[in-house]
Amino acid sequence: MDRKIKIKTLNPYITCNICKGYLIDATAITECLHTFCKSCLIKHLEANTTCPTCDIVIHHSYPRQYINFDRTMQDIVYKLVPGLQEREIEREQEFYRLRGIPCPKEMLICDDTADKSPEPEDEEKEELINLCLECTMINPVQLKNIFVRVPTKTTVLYLKRFIARKIFKDTQSLENIDILCNCDVLDMGDTMKYIYLTKWNIDEVPLVLKCQPKFTV
Repeated sequence: MDRKIKIKTLNPYITCNICKGYLIDATAITECLHTFCKSCLIKHLEANTTCPTCDIVIHHSYPRQYINFDRTMQDIVYKLVPGLQEREIEREQEFYRLRGIPCPKEMLICDDTADKSPEPEDEEKEELINLCLECTMINPVQLKNIFVRVPTKTTVLYLKRFIARKIFKDTQSLENIDILCNCDVLDMGDTMKYIYLTKWNIDEVPLVLKCQPKFTV
């Protein structure tokens, strides 16, 4: 037996917590999965780095790199709200027509029909981070700074391999190296993104990590 549900009972799940309207270009924050209109969220992130709903810090420096278009949610909203998609298309076309500029979505449609490959979305591009390695060696004591730019998915294990080859000139030295952030020894599986978000207490780059011989008791 079918059960009818009033759309107002679903409004809390399909409306934007910023503008209070139905979601348009639904965009989710990857850290907490709260979803907003894309334009509302982008405007919010111009002056803030936290989620408008739960206040979790998205990213201290690049919060816009941690949001993604939620196609499934947008499809649900358009199916639940009669005429919403058509009205939004007309409103958007009118906005660009009054300003004498082409509608971006119409341009994308033209590009697809012309068999042109669209540019990759920003969120699909590999995220990089600037890194400073302070390498301390003994006998004699020596300090050497290395500045590199690596993907945020890079792990501590990869850095250890790099340092073993670059500084110690010996891959067997891998097990004798510790990498620290703010005096905390890092696990080999930690990524640069994880370290920056949880260990690095300074809201700036480059991320500074210290490499030194493993301390033994």
